[in-house]
Amino acid sequence: MEQFSGKVWVLGDDIDTDIIMPTEYLALKTVNDMRPFAFSPLRPELAGQIGEGDIIVAGRNFGCGSSREQAPEVIKALGVRCVIAGSYARIFFRNAINNGLLLIENADLVKDIREGDEITVRVGDSILYQDKTYPISPLPQNLLDILDAGGLVKAMQRLNGIGS
Repeated sequence: MEQFSGKVWVLGDDIDTDIIMPTEYLALKTVNDMRPFAFSPLRPELAGQIGEGDIIVAGRNFGCGSSREQAPEVIKALGVRCVIAGSYARIFFRNAINNGLLLIENADLVKDIREGDEITVRVGDSILYQDKTYPISPLPQNLLDILDAGGLVKAMQRLNGIGS
């Protein structure tokens, strides 16, 4: 079982893709060019504060709105290790997995967590925070394989023996 720890950034309910990656920056050439503007309508400073391996914890309906693939791509480009939310918009969930971004569902953690605290994630098992264990459901093996490969395209290349 994979396990990792990270610093937490807390967001609320209904964080839509326009908040994650605002429309006006979609014309930039690369996701790395877009990185500084992630979450800017909500917290303009946030993209510059998130560090490699950090974890986003949010409420319900994370990733609602448009189906733009840049939303999960920019979260991954910021170095976020995973997003833990009460629930996800379906298209965002698939886009995130397809881009190699781990999503975990847990509705209780966001009620207890404080921004800046550290949590430990045991993938497919639980989240540990301040001597409390929050159970999580395991992802199906096919989704874990996609995440392990770094995204759907890389997983298919691996499966078909094509060099990446």
